[in-house]
Amino acid sequence: MVRGALELGASWPASDWPVRIVHYTNSGAAFGLFQDAGPLLAVASLAGVALILLYLFSPEFAETPVRLALALMLGGAGGNLVDRVIRGEVVDFLKVPHWPAFNVADSAITIGVLLLIWSALYRSSDPENESNSELRNGGG
Repeated sequence: MVRGALELGASWPASDWPVRIVHYTNSGAAFGLFQDAGPLLAVASLAGVALILLYLFSPEFAETPVRLALALMLGGAGGNLVDRVIRGEVVDFLKVPHWPAFNVADSAITIGVLLLIWSALYRSSDPENESNSELRNGGG
């Protein structure tokens, strides 16, 4: 929709609004890093998708927050990968003040990573998980 509705570099509504729809393209990674490294980023994305799938279906990661985090990361990485393979770039179309433009896939990856970190911190600080872990490993 953004490609069809806005010229490259254009934004809607006026630039004095805090949140805008923009039409920027990005042939690199997050925040414009590694511009024009499409093939390398596509291979890295494929490896990331494969690892996420491996963990997603592993019984060790059966907790709902972990699976949700992995699913968000998988959807985001897959969405950006499809655009990168088909078009050689992704469209970044959301713009908030003091932040680079981004897209929904970037948001899903970011939320997934934050949820995964939160889940790992919560799990490692939960005394019940520590005692269950000791029992599974033959301790206590």
